[in-house]
Amino acid sequence: MGRGVAVRTARTLVLGALLAVAMPIAAMAQDYRFAAIQVQGNERVDPSVIAGFAGIPQGETISAGALNAAFQRVVNSGLFEDVSFDPRGGTLVITVRENPVINVISFEGNRRVDDDVLRGVTTSRARRVFSAAQAEQDAAAIAEVYRQGGRFAAEVTPRIIERSGNRLDLVFEIREGATVEIERLSFVGNRAFTDRRLRRVLSTTQAGLLRTFVRTDTFLEGRVELDRALLQDFYLARGYIDFEVLNVASEISREGDAFFVTFTIREGQQYRVGNVSVSSEIAGVEAADFEGYVRVRPGVVFSPTVVEATIARMERQASDRGLRFARVDPRVTRNERNQTVDIDFVLVTGERIFVERIDVQGNVSTLDRVVRREFRIAEGDPLNPRELREAAERIRALGFFSDVQVDGRQGSAPDQVVVDVNVEETTTGSLGFGVSFSRAERLGGALTFSETNFLGRGQELTLAFNTTRGSREFNLDFVEPRLRDGEISGGLSLFYRETDVQSWANFSTRQAQVSPSIGFPVSPFGRMTLRYFLRGDEVRDFRDEVSPVLRADDGRTTTSGVGLRYVYDTRRSELSPDFGVLVRLDQEIAGLGGDRKYLRSTALGVVERRVFGDDVTLRAELEAGAITMLSGRSRVTERFELSDRMRGFRPAGAGPRDLSSVDQDGLGANYFAVARMEADFPLGLPEEYGIAGGVFFDVGSSWGISCPSGVDCSGVDDSRSLRAVAGVSIFWDTPLGPLRFNFSRPVQTKAFDRTQNFDLTIQSRF
Repeated sequence: MGRGVAVRTARTLVLGALLAVAMPIAAMAQDYRFAAIQVQGNERVDPSVIAGFAGIPQGETISAGALNAAFQRVVNSGLFEDVSFDPRGGTLVITVRENPVINVISFEGNRRVDDDVLRGVTTSRARRVFSAAQAEQDAAAIAEVYRQGGRFAAEVTPRIIERSGNRLDLVFEIREGATVEIERLSFVGNRAFTDRRLRRVLSTTQAGLLRTFVRTDTFLEGRVELDRALLQDFYLARGYIDFEVLNVASEISREGDAFFVTFTIREGQQYRVGNVSVSSEIAGVEAADFEGYVRVRPGVVFSPTVVEATIARMERQASDRGLRFARVDPRVTRNERNQTVDIDFVLVTGERIFVERIDVQGNVSTLDRVVRREFRIAEGDPLNPRELREAAERIRALGFFSDVQVDGRQGSAPDQVVVDVNVEETTTGSLGFGVSFSRAERLGGALTFSETNFLGRGQELTLAFNTTRGSREFNLDFVEPRLRDGEISGGLSLFYRETDVQSWANFSTRQAQVSPSIGFPVSPFGRMTLRYFLRGDEVRDFRDEVSPVLRADDGRTTTSGVGLRYVYDTRRSELSPDFGVLVRLDQEIAGLGGDRKYLRSTALGVVERRVFGDDVTLRAELEAGAITMLSGRSRVTERFELSDRMRGFRPAGAGPRDLSSVDQDGLGANYFAVARMEADFPLGLPEEYGIAGGVFFDVGSSWGISCPSGVDCSGVDDSRSLRAVAGVSIFWDTPLGPLRFNFSRPVQTKAFDRTQNFDLTIQSRF
């Protein structure tokens, strides 16, 4: 290893300083006039170039200060290691020693960051003149790369290895150091919500037991601004309109291996909606015509999201009436005494500004039209700033981009605006591994591949394979969310499943199905899906001791029909952040060809509420289903299994059963009804453990089995007896995925029911 950059740089600076001081002193009594300039020591740089750097006019008188300035210009060119000026009468002799040329640039000690990434941030290049200052700047740039990755202790030292021919190798020696994790995330000024709840809002996490696998617990300065915005949105959605992040303090430990981050906030008071009114400042437009489109009700917690939704609804109605430039201006009056806000939705005439064009930049694999279709405005439409904000939110919600910026700038005319959309793409594919365990099925596995932006077209592709003891299942789902860039989605689903003879099923099955579908929104939170399905199934390989009720299902059938699903879901919306509902209705009609004719219906209702500062989640679910045969009797592959809807039972462990058969076979049911109630809550353990608890209570029943012709069904228990199970759950959030341990205890069962007291599920995504 040759001399360091610091040695070479110091020598040059000392020489320059001596000349800069000495030359004016020596020349105080005289001026200079040079008839010729002679350059010595140069090998690659032409003498005229060096003389040009000096800029001394020949034959003209110059002062000592001007000569010193000429010297500094040559030094500052960065091409020379040493420079000297020697006046010899009418000749100025400039002697230089050129900086060496870089032979190769290499990096040593970097294991976390590839060489190609480091070359991209350095400006020094092989076969170019070496600059000590530039090498130091490159070292700082490399250190910043590590700093952005959370390695604040990284050290980068540029070293040179001298070669023949005035060449050198430039080596950046890197000591990466360890990532600096966030040892503690804390808050000052929060009263309404606990530190535990607010930590769940942030994108940054506190380091835990499995910190080796977690990367969001690394301190990144750029993530702080995102966390500020997330806290702001969280509080605003809950009526804290005065909320403010006063300061974010980050302190590094004395050892340099941990950060302590503290958010100082001011919550303010929670406000509710007071009086709500509609006014009009547009001539000929009556406010009463728009009052029916206001969904904000007095007494509810004030939320900007609800106000924005009302504004959008009113402006769409105005546009439908031909009022192209009508805008709704929400005028809010605060009543601090009773902590309410009065809202007056005022119809006004907006500026006459049009969208000239929409430019999309930064998308590498995603097609422009995938971004453009999230806009409700097009080139030539009136500009609506609110629509730009909503379009930006819709683009972010796609999940295709890590950053989205939507801005307007002046177009080709004063009334024209160009909308710039700048995006930064992120990974949209995932590979999932799942594990399950139960007493009956033992250990099971799942493999899932999902791509939400297939071929950059915004299409979704999912491949899934699941296996347990005695069963295998394969699914392929493809969804085009915007057919012809509209609101209608299209999909195709393929399904195959087979089961073997097992302890709870004295037969084996095979099923295959293909199902195309279309979907469309029917309300802001509601969606309808219509599908066609063609299914083939086979029941076979019966054991001798199987129930004759099941043996009657022997053989293959083909089912052709249509299905209709309606879903209304507010659980993930900001309509009411601590409350949400889900309603799902499914209707399936078979009989469009094929062997089977029936009407199958299921309904699910879910209510969720978060209480005690959002730390506890209460959930209640009610589900029911019925299959009505239009011809013949139902088959075992069509009937409902209560164990699929209730915890604490083995497969085919509850419901109608043939007690006269050797194994008392479960038969499935034509009807079922189940209620499930559960609560999730913290256990008081350190949050970094990622462990929470829950309790649940399930109660339900299944019944209804038609007896095959010529079969004695006197031994069949088909009563509507209720089953009830209570239990506790342990949730463990690990890098491999969320684990759920269920420990259940039957509260009410039949003597022949088959229960299980424990099951474990894992679902992970990478």
